[in-house]
Amino acid sequence: MLEPRAPDQSPGEPGPAIIVDQLAKDFGEVRAVRGISFEVAAGETFGFLGPNGAGKSTTISMLCTLLTPTGGSARVAGADVVSERAVVRSRIGLVFQDTTIDDYLTAEENLRFHAELYGVPRSMMTVRTQVVLEMVGLWGRRGDKVGTFSGGMRRRLEIARGLLHSPRVLFLDEPTIGLDPQTRSHIWEYVRSLRESQEITIFVTTHYMDEAENCDRIAIIDNGTIVALDTPEALKRAVGRDRVEISVGDPDAAIVELGSRWGLEAIVSEGSVAFFVEAGEQFVPRLFAELAQPIRSVRVARPTLDDVFMANTGRTIRDAEASAGDHLRTNPFVRAMAARRR
Repeated sequence: MLEPRAPDQSPGEPGPAIIVDQLAKDFGEVRAVRGISFEVAAGETFGFLGPNGAGKSTTISMLCTLLTPTGGSARVAGADVVSERAVVRSRIGLVFQDTTIDDYLTAEENLRFHAELYGVPRSMMTVRTQVVLEMVGLWGRRGDKVGTFSGGMRRRLEIARGLLHSPRVLFLDEPTIGLDPQTRSHIWEYVRSLRESQEITIFVTTHYMDEAENCDRIAIIDNGTIVALDTPEALKRAVGRDRVEISVGDPDAAIVELGSRWGLEAIVSEGSVAFFVEAGEQFVPRLFAELAQPIRSVRVARPTLDDVFMANTGRTIRDAEASAGDHLRTNPFVRAMAARRR
């Protein structure tokens, strides 16, 4: 179990761990974040779900004081992200979307370097290093260079680094991106263990639907705007209806007919025509009997988080990501970060 925080890091005023009020960020003519507002309770695992280019990383960068907001305000761990940047940074941990661990240093050397930057007392450094490395299962590899680590081990080491100075809020920006499903599952086991072993608020950005299910509450963001915010189950209940997907020869004609005959709003998603309807299994026989063109295949499913996204935006998260490529390539923030990495 992680040790209690030092007295100067103990929580001060009670209240939400994060308060965001009309937060906005523009990059020239590009509006990356469009005046969003939400709160995150202390000790909560809060998910920010959306496609690439939706504004997730821009938001987390503002909350971690890496970007200055264009408008609005935000407080993290009781401090303002603009006027009290140093205080915010001392109270948070951050695992970046891209790996920032030094391959030429050992796991222990990486953590000691981080500890020096955050002012962890030397008398506590050895103990803290052992505690966090044991938590993520890397104490036995503490003397190995990070260049020999797998992707999952690197991610676990970055989580350990983010916990080293006992932060009040841990930000995980796409923590499992690029990892295989088994490793992703293991990373989430470590994240869940944080809730059981220490009082910490976890803020996660992701575009994986299954990962979002691990959060207490989810804010769905699209095009810089929060379109829904609630628990995973409440969001799915709000959709209510079943999702039906059909494969037909002429999707556009089917969409027109579904609208004119039954008043249904349908879209083309990954080659199939998708729409929501009450009692989907009972509606399908009628669909086969009355739709003008033959149905090649049909699928009926209870609402998922992807359906929540579709119900609020008119497209699935995968379709949104497919259309986000041009936005990402032209986003000034993305271009600037890419230039820094070069």
